[in-house]
Amino acid sequence: MTMFALKKYLLALGAGAVMATAVAAPLKIGVTPGSLADSVQVAAKEARQAGLDVQVIEFTDWTTPNTALDAGDIDINYFQHQAFLDNAIRDRGYKIESVGVGLLPNIGLYSKKHAALADIPAGSSVGVANDPVNQARGLLLLQTAGLISLRPGVGAKASVNDIVSNPRKLKLLEVEGPQLVRALDDVALAQGYPAHLVNAGQRELASRALLYSTVDDLYYAIRFVARSDRKQDPRIAQFVQLYQASPAVAKQISASFADDAKLYSLPWKNTAKAAP
Repeated sequence: MTMFALKKYLLALGAGAVMATAVAAPLKIGVTPGSLADSVQVAAKEARQAGLDVQVIEFTDWTTPNTALDAGDIDINYFQHQAFLDNAIRDRGYKIESVGVGLLPNIGLYSKKHAALADIPAGSSVGVANDPVNQARGLLLLQTAGLISLRPGVGAKASVNDIVSNPRKLKLLEVEGPQLVRALDDVALAQGYPAHLVNAGQRELASRALLYSTVDDLYYAIRFVARSDRKQDPRIAQFVQLYQASPAVAKQISASFADDAKLYSLPWKNTAKAAP
């Protein structure tokens, strides 16, 4: 073998080794603790049984999963809805995008003092999330309830400054999202997250919202997100499809939401609306 042929052979061998390593490497999925991590762990177990090696990595904040994904330290993450993703891309310039839709945690309008929206007195205090993304979602639900009207076309960018009609002169109080559960003791009505209420030991209240969001709220469904230059990785599509089709995953999601179908939606079952 000539020196040239030897070098060519070694280069080919090295490339093959790299490819083999890439194929052998596990699909790394970043999640946050709770219902999302629990459901992904179930899917990961089934994926391994089907021959797809999956490693689940939990993050305790909402910044690192996107930073790690953009850097290539993980292959996919599953913790954020499209509104959060859009903000992250705009603020940080990430080259990442949605590659599949996951569960949709519904939100509700809750009260410990009143049994119906019609009973909310004029001048009452109403709690809404103080962060832009989730505040908009709460305001849109208040508008659906007929309690306020928002500036036309503002949609998912709505803030308290976009309220153009408030016939009951409700006092909108901006509260840290996780503190909305506690705020219910002090306000007449509040935007609430059923999963937070379940985690706080208030399962009965979680199932007694005066109004829930629905599957039409798809912008806030949790997304499977990948780097734009790796979104065609067939392992990603395989895992997303397995997650969506698995009865065991659906059962785990239900358990995480107190087995109450009002508290969440599975939008991929509505194929006309569940595009990435």
